[in-house]
Amino acid sequence: MLLLATAATITTVQAQKKQFDTNDLLSNKLPKNFYNSLPTVLKWIDDEHVILNRKAPPDSSAKNYILDIKTKTFTETKEGGTPATGFGARAATEALPAFGRSVTVRDNDIFYRNNGVETRLTNDKAEEKNPTFSPDSSYIGYTKNNDLYTYNFVTNKEIRLTTDGSATTLNGYASWVYFEEIFGRPTRYRAFWWSPDSKQLAYMHFDESMVPMFPIYVSEGQHGYIEQTRYPLPGDKNPEVKIGIVHPDGGNTVWADFNEKDDQYFGWPTWKPATNELLVYWMNRDQNNLKIYEVNTINGSKQEWYTETQKTWIDLEDRVGGRLNFLTGGKGVIIQSDKSGWNQLYLYNMDGSFKNAITNGKFTITNIKLIDEKNETVYFTARSRENTARIDLYSAKFSGAELKRLSFGEYNHTQTNLSPTGKYFITSYNNANTPTKMTLLDNKGKIILELGDMKTAETDNYELAKTELIRIKSADGLYELPALVTWPAHMDPNKKYPMLISIYGGPNAGTVMDSWVWDAGRQFYANEGLIQVAFDHRASGHFGKEGVNYMFHNLGYWEMADYKTMAKWFINNGQADPSKICITGFSYGGYMSAYALTYGADVFTHAMAGGSVVDWRLYDTHYTERFMGTPQNNPEGYKSSSVLTYIDRYKGTMQIVHGTSDDNVHMQNSMQLISALQDKGKDFEFMLYPGGRHGWRNLPAKNNHFNNLKAKFIYKYLLEKPVPKGLLK
Repeated sequence: MLLLATAATITTVQAQKKQFDTNDLLSNKLPKNFYNSLPTVLKWIDDEHVILNRKAPPDSSAKNYILDIKTKTFTETKEGGTPATGFGARAATEALPAFGRSVTVRDNDIFYRNNGVETRLTNDKAEEKNPTFSPDSSYIGYTKNNDLYTYNFVTNKEIRLTTDGSATTLNGYASWVYFEEIFGRPTRYRAFWWSPDSKQLAYMHFDESMVPMFPIYVSEGQHGYIEQTRYPLPGDKNPEVKIGIVHPDGGNTVWADFNEKDDQYFGWPTWKPATNELLVYWMNRDQNNLKIYEVNTINGSKQEWYTETQKTWIDLEDRVGGRLNFLTGGKGVIIQSDKSGWNQLYLYNMDGSFKNAITNGKFTITNIKLIDEKNETVYFTARSRENTARIDLYSAKFSGAELKRLSFGEYNHTQTNLSPTGKYFITSYNNANTPTKMTLLDNKGKIILELGDMKTAETDNYELAKTELIRIKSADGLYELPALVTWPAHMDPNKKYPMLISIYGGPNAGTVMDSWVWDAGRQFYANEGLIQVAFDHRASGHFGKEGVNYMFHNLGYWEMADYKTMAKWFINNGQADPSKICITGFSYGGYMSAYALTYGADVFTHAMAGGSVVDWRLYDTHYTERFMGTPQNNPEGYKSSSVLTYIDRYKGTMQIVHGTSDDNVHMQNSMQLISALQDKGKDFEFMLYPGGRHGWRNLPAKNNHFNNLKAKFIYKYLLEKPVPKGLLK
């Protein structure tokens, strides 16, 4: 933990270093040669050759090179394509290419491209959605008007597979609560799955006629209009779901043997490799019993294949990298589970019977990177073994023996990329004090070649705001809670500084990692004299499912208890001004910010709360009930977790913002908070963003306004001086 004397010493040492130009920071302009760009891994050709996109020399334009690992030489190449630019780089409606072919939705119709030649496949008023190639590329599947279709490239015909699609009956297109909470937004509502042999399509059929409608008012035009969404609130009826299997050329649907009237959820199905057997994830409404059924797609019969029960809840969403990882040739399956209190790996036989644990301990596996079946070794990333705020690469034998850390040093290995058999890997790593570096190693952890360093000689010439990861003991002494803090420049040990706390706060959703986070905005506010800090609580994921379980039927309480402890640490150490403790967040972070100025108002003095849940009775069934149960079986939990319960405690100043068209956390939440504050004669600030959903980054003018609004709040209440010219956009 940082001592005041340390901060003063560092300031003295850095006094001779260059200062950043304020105008450059405001325009996000970095000094010349301040950073090096790092290579991008494009493709492993084999275990000895990898294609990198890199600048050689550093001031040249980036080109693709083949690295020969044995000779450590680089050869320019045209292979490898161009670096990906992240999720969203591909058009939202474009399917992944199959055998060099692609399909795109444009003007509500499907266009097919093959060898540079484009053909329009559909031509009607209805919008086709989620065109997806079959594995053999002979079909695409898609939906329109809530019915499931295929297009057969052999016959060049469109085939309609279902006929009952309507406003409340959805085939192959997910109901809102499944899209948001179970399948995830990147799926774009898709709810159909090709079999490995391309001869069957599994799909979900949703009847949401019994799900309550939530109205979202849109103010556009002379009269405005109402946007209707089937949105189930805690205790409400969920959509009824059936799982069907149909041939891509049409025919009768075979329905899996589930009763759609049961109160249940289904997860994203998985086809067993090289079979026509479908594995279906099933969960009860209480979300504490997960079963995976093997469904016979010929007659719809099912057989229980895997079951898991926990005292609190089980996440139905698939793990990153896959809950199930099948070995070839029917040799077994590696399953991820947090049933021990920590996410670990287990080896099962193909019939679903348990074989042995591969890993065991108080650390959280985050991703399986590679399975080397020949040597019966699995490579994976994990946190909480050496440091909960860092990711490392490990390997272990299928038998559970020889657990090894392959990455090195006191670093967060943010990205690792393994060669085809795991003989080598490339890691990008950093920590709060070290800009990112890139290195090639072998699978024994031996460094083979340094590939890049973000830091330059010029980086060290500047006085950078000091950022560090610190640990603060929880009030009950059970946890060392992590905080990532950027201290004000030129700290005066006799002065107290305003503190801005950025949080999210949700279950297993921590934001604090021991990573390099310097940017122009952070440096600017450090120069202005602001302590900038991110907090993570005991249930944020640092301490496994064991820690997350504290939130069961009790959202809000433990997060706020830990946040208050952490804020008071800065106050008691004499660094933070107790009259200027501001917390800010969006969504669940908005909830915690609003909760901080009501339930936690004895510590927190200011808050900026965006898109906030204020009462868990106003959020959806699947997410809320996972942690809270229903209002009927946990009335006290719903009461104690509600911001509205503690309106009498409200003091300080809160800025409330919300998008008027938020279909996730409805504006109803902020309306009820505002009404309660008004009824108690409390002062606050409020801003609407018309047309804004759960955020409004796609509305640049409104996003600029929002950023300006936050900056004005910081200067008015925390820094207490005029906003600098050039900060507002």
